[in-house]
Amino acid sequence: MRRKQAALPVGQLLIMGFEGAEMTAGLASLLQQIQPAGVILFARNIESPRQTFTLLRACQAQVHGPLFTCIDLEGGTVDRFRKILRPTPAAAEVYATHDRRVFQRHGRLIGDCCRALGLNTDFAPVVDLAFPASLAVMNSRAVSADPRQAAAYAREFLRGLAAAKVLGAIKHFPGLGEANLDTHHELPRVEKSFAKLWQQDLAPYRLLRRTAPMVLVGHAAYPAVTGDETPASLSKKWIGDVLRKKLGYRKLVVSDDLEMGGVLKAASIGEAAVGHIRAGGDLALVCHLEERVREAYCALVAESERSPAFTRRCRESLGRIEAFKKQSRELKPERVPPSEKKVAGLVERIEAFAEAVRKAAAKVEANP
Repeated sequence: MRRKQAALPVGQLLIMGFEGAEMTAGLASLLQQIQPAGVILFARNIESPRQTFTLLRACQAQVHGPLFTCIDLEGGTVDRFRKILRPTPAAAEVYATHDRRVFQRHGRLIGDCCRALGLNTDFAPVVDLAFPASLAVMNSRAVSADPRQAAAYAREFLRGLAAAKVLGAIKHFPGLGEANLDTHHELPRVEKSFAKLWQQDLAPYRLLRRTAPMVLVGHAAYPAVTGDETPASLSKKWIGDVLRKKLGYRKLVVSDDLEMGGVLKAASIGEAAVGHIRAGGDLALVCHLEERVREAYCALVAESERSPAFTRRCRESLGRIEAFKKQSRELKPERVPPSEKKVAGLVERIEAFAEAVRKAAAKVEANP
């Protein structure tokens, strides 16, 4: 009798968010069933440094392999630690110092904060270009309209994260610099030719393709490139052809949150998760509702059972994720929760860094 082939561990294609600041029976059951590649925390999950550490240890206890324990922490407006530590300067404020040592200190400080609280992956830095079209949306998250300068900041920030044993991800591929709508709510259209995108928005990805552990793909549509309104996060043209083949990127590709309005206007959560993986992505990010996490998981299971082509595509990403995890020292968890002394030291460092950034930027402005 022919043995039935074991089901693919498609939970490893998901990074999931959840509600609440402590482990519950429902969350434990979901983690045990899905066995995700990682979890992501937001401000709603974070009440104190020790509580955050304990919550992540509890998540890891439900999952067999090492977890990506993730957060969005850029500084400025995107700072999940501002209430439990101190606000960290925004990327644009740090860039205003024009000092690459300060750029790297920014990454190291954020990385040390992440590491102390049990996090090993930061979905930062932004390499979107600071064009006027996106200023109202991106604000201080983007550092420069010059792709080489955006890449220079990002390279040093990533080095700082790596020194703290934290993985980084450059975003939002292929670029939101010309997008004037917020992808959290709408699907922006970027009306730009591939030639212009290649010279401008894609340049940081070309410069950092060997450096960035992950690339996070955004939800904007680029009709001049794809000929339709498909978000980049679901586009084989962008992920499979441009990012993988033309740019030669070999590490992990992760979607932006598939619960954002920018993608849900184009697909259901299940269709979006399948679409991202089918397009060449490795990790589908579902950040909020547990029922949507389950829906995405069930859609991946059903499609892998239905389609041999999709099964092959899943196996490719599962192999890449497994190899990446085995090679990543960052995924070895901290054993001891942060002490009060450790937390106080981090607070002092954040305050000193913010003051140093302010003084350095003022000096540059006074002596252009």
